[in-house]
Amino acid sequence: MPKTSIHFDISERKILLRILDIVCVLLLLYLVGIVFNFDYFKINSQHWVWSIVLAAYLTVFATIFELYNLQKASKFDVVVKNVIITSSVTVLFYLLTPFYTPMLPSNRLQIVYFFLAINVAMLAWRYAYIILISAPRFYKRVLLIAHAQDVDAIVMSLQRSDPNYRVIGYFNTGPTDASVANNLEIDSITIADIGMLTEEMTISEIVVGTPLSEGMTVELNNQLIKLLENGIPIREYTQVYEELTHRIPVQHVEKDFYRYFPFSRSNQNKLYLFFNRILDLVISVIGLTFGILLLPVLLIGNIFANRGPFFYSQTRVGKNGKHFKIYKLRSMVKNAESNGAQFAQAKDTRVTKFGRFLRKSRFDEIPQFINVIKGEMSVIGPRPERPEFVKGLIEKIPFYEVRHLVKPGVTGWAQVNAKYGSTQEDSLEKLQYDLYYIKHRSLFLDVTIIIKTLSTIVFFRGQ
Repeated sequence: MPKTSIHFDISERKILLRILDIVCVLLLLYLVGIVFNFDYFKINSQHWVWSIVLAAYLTVFATIFELYNLQKASKFDVVVKNVIITSSVTVLFYLLTPFYTPMLPSNRLQIVYFFLAINVAMLAWRYAYIILISAPRFYKRVLLIAHAQDVDAIVMSLQRSDPNYRVIGYFNTGPTDASVANNLEIDSITIADIGMLTEEMTISEIVVGTPLSEGMTVELNNQLIKLLENGIPIREYTQVYEELTHRIPVQHVEKDFYRYFPFSRSNQNKLYLFFNRILDLVISVIGLTFGILLLPVLLIGNIFANRGPFFYSQTRVGKNGKHFKIYKLRSMVKNAESNGAQFAQAKDTRVTKFGRFLRKSRFDEIPQFINVIKGEMSVIGPRPERPEFVKGLIEKIPFYEVRHLVKPGVTGWAQVNAKYGSTQEDSLEKLQYDLYYIKHRSLFLDVTIIIKTLSTIVFFRGQ
């Protein structure tokens, strides 16, 4: 058997980060307690709840402040900032819940030790992660089977999603005389080279990025079968793409879409739908209560900065293509669409200064909780689009109407992952995320979206 490289998949690295964050923090706090006679936080059989609560707070806030975003986890300057924010909020909440945590110590200096210990433990472990786990020795080395003209796009999409993913060569299944500019300088190999490379180099995986009917000759299939027998995994590109990006590659699915995304059973599961509705109502009541508390400030801002109607409504497309009126706080100038319906731009001049604040903080979405209570929307789902735009997008983007199988949402998988944009390519990217949500819909994914939405609000990234 050829030697295989040691590498960590995305899920393994995230689990490793979560576990060792907690282990390192608790270990250092235990050592601090011994060395400094630290009695505020003790790790023993009598106070085991303290450790569980601290671990829970740490995990939740580390998720909100993006410490488990692998792209950012490999940049130490970003990690330092996020660790300090995470530890600060964790300590604050820990101090404010004395029923489940220790009472405040008489010596307030112990709180400083507590805070510093959490920071030192996490920063030391995260630095070790960047030096060791994110090092080239743990890269996932991959061979690609694809048309030469698709290689650059495939490689960039995979390596952008996972910093430890490295395509080291490709076999061209397209015409051999095709002139293709390979901007990524990845070597083209022959069938004979495939076997030789897998023996001489530590190959983790082979990815097939071409339709089975195109370029997959008997000779190539036989070579791949030999490698499979030798323990080298071979996977189809759409599966790898979905795993790394958490998106459905609809541009590669063609007509056979039922094969690629069998929809989540949660879409028909009455128990899930019941709890989903309860979650919708609870969050909507909390959201509207928060909005009422902010109402005086928002009204003053609207009077002096927006100078016009406070609310506005607009027709959107909901579940099964039904139209409904969506409610929002007005963030644009009056008569913003006097020339007809148009997509909002990244730096849209129609948005007022106060409206930009409303959008960044996502306070403009608060009235949509009324739509949720009415049953027209859910808290989580694809964002509802306007009928004028939906008609054109259905004609241009394959499977766009599939997103109307579920209720639209106040927030969603696309909103917490996709960049802001109004082009057809941006709509395609958002559709990929929406279809991933429809395919994998579950309470766990819903909670993940809620936590990531809090990150969007905290970092002021609303659109």
